[in-house]
Amino acid sequence: MQFEVWAPQAGSAVLRTAGGRLPMERDPRRAGWWTAEAEAADGDRYGFSLDDGPVLPDPRSRRQPDGPDGESAVVDQDAYTWRTAWAGRGLPGAVLYELHVGTFTEAGTFDAAAERLGHLVGLGITHVSVMPVCPFPGTHGWGYEGVSLWAVHEPYGGPGGLKRFVDTAHGLGLAVVLDVVHNHLGPSGNHLPAFGPYFTDTHHTPWGSAVNLDAPGSDEVRAYLLGSALAWLRDYRLDGLRLDAVHALADGRALTFLEELSTAVDALASELGRPLGLIAESDLCDPRTTTPRTEGGIGLHAQWNDDFHHALHTALTGESQGYYADFATAPLAALAKTMTKAFFHNGTYSSFRGRVHGRPVDATRTPAHRFVGYAQTHDQIGNRALGDRLAAGLSPGLQACAAALVLTGPFVPMLFMGEEWGARTPWQFFTDHTDEELARAVRDGRRREFAAHGWAEEDIPDPQDPATRARSCLDWSEPEREPHARLYAWYRELIALRHALPDLSDPDLASVRTAYDETARWIVCRRGDLRIAVNLSGEPAAIPLGAGRHRAGGGRVLAAWEPAEAPGADGVLHLPAESCVVLADD
Repeated sequence: MQFEVWAPQAGSAVLRTAGGRLPMERDPRRAGWWTAEAEAADGDRYGFSLDDGPVLPDPRSRRQPDGPDGESAVVDQDAYTWRTAWAGRGLPGAVLYELHVGTFTEAGTFDAAAERLGHLVGLGITHVSVMPVCPFPGTHGWGYEGVSLWAVHEPYGGPGGLKRFVDTAHGLGLAVVLDVVHNHLGPSGNHLPAFGPYFTDTHHTPWGSAVNLDAPGSDEVRAYLLGSALAWLRDYRLDGLRLDAVHALADGRALTFLEELSTAVDALASELGRPLGLIAESDLCDPRTTTPRTEGGIGLHAQWNDDFHHALHTALTGESQGYYADFATAPLAALAKTMTKAFFHNGTYSSFRGRVHGRPVDATRTPAHRFVGYAQTHDQIGNRALGDRLAAGLSPGLQACAAALVLTGPFVPMLFMGEEWGARTPWQFFTDHTDEELARAVRDGRRREFAAHGWAEEDIPDPQDPATRARSCLDWSEPEREPHARLYAWYRELIALRHALPDLSDPDLASVRTAYDETARWIVCRRGDLRIAVNLSGEPAAIPLGAGRHRAGGGRVLAAWEPAEAPGADGVLHLPAESCVVLADD
């Protein structure tokens, strides 16, 4: 087997295996690369020593059995026998479900999560969006402080566990998207700086020195990230990647890393004969993120739409702190704008940022499935002081209204695990740092952050306390009892309608129409021959839909949270408090 490592600044390199130490040779064809041949089989441990230094894990390690600081292990990718022939599943028409392996079940493993995938099939989900699975110190964590970007977290089940999970999902007809983090690595267990200029002080980020995408040596760093992305898609048969915080990728080159990545992924999709998708998390409100490369864009396939979330959240909760301030003045107007124009900030002033932000979306040329819409995500729950979900403060009726706006809206809908039954378990920030000083710094920093916003430090959960993670695990007995069972049935009904009615998956963003009353707190969205009416008020609403459109005896109620009748001859819909309805024109 050939072992290789990029270490351009090293004067010598040694391969360490169970058989001993083997000096490596410079590769005459590739500057900075070292190679060696040695016998090795699946599971064999190895590492590299540079300039007689300590044995370090392989930057391209496929497995870290003893964690990020341990030796790497050989993985025979052909050893697994795939059971499912999979043709793939694209994003148009999709319903996504964000899932954290470590808290989806109490066991916190791929195999345990796979046993629950039947629940998602019954719900009507098409794509499972798995949060990061790269190795990180300890057992439990969110995964956004991962290192070893080619490997799989061992406590979850390692490479074999991920393959079994994907295979099971595909067997059930579910596509799998994996969250990957290219904008930073974790503060602990990151050995890349010992090998080469993976980071640069040319740019600085909230996490310190930036990943080197444009300084000297960046060609190999970009190849490292590209290779990792393609390996996930090829070796694990994944259907797409969710790219964390792409706005934090400091990249001043004419051909950006994201363009290179989208080009490479499209080429791989063509090679494999199945669709592959890249979904960006971006704070830029820039439609060029998902504009095709042939039209001057970056060419990613979709992006999360936080503006839609923020407008919906303020309309539901009345919260106005932080970035919600931009949406809280007139939340229903903000919601209507996002449902028709995608971004609220499309060249408008942002009080939160203190400047103009965003760029308009051309709704006539941009399909709605370029955007992912949601009422909750891991970020929007877990970054709250107590990790409280919407269910902690909203009635089942308002949760049902949120579901109606997400699941019948123009964007690709996404749920956060447990949302579908109004889970009462929080999803809190938890860590398992093995470095006590780092653990203390994270705990104290988080408490200081929320103390500045009026929280008592003792009320902020300790991320290192095992109980914090335990509280965040889903309670799978909840969907079987009220009020959860009713809400779960509502989600199933709405998703079934989305799959059955072409108007609800119509990508024509320009055809979406909205009407609303800020004071009365109702909003109506028109999707083809369908109207979705939502009353967020605590009082019944009389909503004028237009005489003649719904004749007396005409129009049909396709789904309703509370009993409601189609409008009479006057075209007025009478909707109970905190309720919603899906209507079809006759």
